[in-house]
Amino acid sequence: MEVGMTERPLVLGAHCVETGGIPMAARRAGRGGMQALQVFSAVPKFYNDKIGVKPERVARFHEALGVAGIRPEHVVVHAAYVLNCATPDPEKWARAAAGLAKEFERSTALGVGGVCFHPGAATDGDRDAAIARVSEAMRRALAAVPEGRTRLLIENTAGAGTTVGRTADEVAAMLQGIPAEQRGRTGYGLDTCHLFASGHAINASRAALTAVLDAFEQATGEAPAFFHLNDSEGALGSNRDRHMRVGAGLIGEEAFGWLLQDARAIGVPLILETPQAIEEVPDDDDTPDAWDVESIAQLRDWARTTA
Repeated sequence: MEVGMTERPLVLGAHCVETGGIPMAARRAGRGGMQALQVFSAVPKFYNDKIGVKPERVARFHEALGVAGIRPEHVVVHAAYVLNCATPDPEKWARAAAGLAKEFERSTALGVGGVCFHPGAATDGDRDAAIARVSEAMRRALAAVPEGRTRLLIENTAGAGTTVGRTADEVAAMLQGIPAEQRGRTGYGLDTCHLFASGHAINASRAALTAVLDAFEQATGEAPAFFHLNDSEGALGSNRDRHMRVGAGLIGEEAFGWLLQDARAIGVPLILETPQAIEEVPDDDDTPDAWDVESIAQLRDWARTTA
């Protein structure tokens, strides 16, 4: 499923530094010529299951997006890393499910296109039960936020340990647990580093990458709602979630060109989660990260020129 070799309407962006708040992240993205953005809605190393979002924060964020020229539907919130909605531990699962619901609530209040989350790990080894627990956590989040355009999106995993969500069938099984009337409010996205690290040889050939995307689309019944464009420090099948700048890791630039020439990359957020040239910036400095700007220019070039 490819498009022609002419210029493509790619929605490229990055998870920008949020020093000074998410409005500053939006301004940095705008100054970097980005059309997409990823942010955290709260500090990602905590559950944040009781943290809301104030209307004035929403207003400032939307004002900054307007200045940046980024449409709200092209913004993705990344959920907290600590959420393990697959765990068999009742107390930890309840906390994770509450945290996911709050993430969905905050993201819906911000009016963004989606909130993505890592499903978590089946620490007892029962993957089927873990997948069912992820579906239940999603159902609770949907029930807690009955209205809104924001989608709740599963992110595929690198497959370390007992994490679930590394295969098309596992992602599809989580989504199959959502009632039909709510299914449109959910979906999934694909991280290139996670695909490669979990054993998908997306750099072997254009046909190999296309087959991976086809497998996810056929299993879930839909195309990805976003892509995370990350190269991999770890080898194919290493299960190592170690991101590198695009073209600088073991995936290599050709695979990114093939991906960007696939029709499924059109119109959805394509987001870098790669190392920053400068990770600590002043609160009032809206200068875009130089490496992000360089990588986005490279991606646009590869989309035009990759054979």
